[in-house]
Amino acid sequence: MKKYLVVLTLLTFAILVSGCGKKPAVESEMGNDGTGSTGSTDTGNPGNTDRGEEVNPETPLDFVTIYFDFDEYNLRDDARSGLKNNYEVMKERNDARIQIEGHCDERGTVEYNLALGEKRARSAMDYLVSLGISRDRISIISYGKERPAAFGSNEDAWAKNRRAEFVTK
Repeated sequence: MKKYLVVLTLLTFAILVSGCGKKPAVESEMGNDGTGSTGSTDTGNPGNTDRGEEVNPETPLDFVTIYFDFDEYNLRDDARSGLKNNYEVMKERNDARIQIEGHCDERGTVEYNLALGEKRARSAMDYLVSLGISRDRISIISYGKERPAAFGSNEDAWAKNRRAEFVTK
């Protein structure tokens, strides 16, 4: 009977431990109705360029990372220029869906930086939408200070970490 109880206890413990996993980062997708549902489906058809040539959907897209000033989410002039480049890339590949990742430097609390990273990603998304990209093709996520591009506690490293990156989905 003791042996049965020990085996049952170990089995229960193993099940409980295996159920514990790392929490994924929070992702926000905004549809046109503001409910978070995009309602779009991926047809898998490659887009066409202005020259009428077929585009290989496996070709990586050449997105520009944009940068922000300290404790800001407003777009600088160089960020707008980079976003115009990203708009052209998305216009050329009308099948591309992207995720904009908002990042921050190491200063500030985890909660504050997650909120600021989301504002940065949303600011970039709103600008692309104002240029004519459908909101259904864009999702945003904030990593706050959790995924630095540069390590160090100096202005150079901090400036490289205050950014929004664009990845295809």
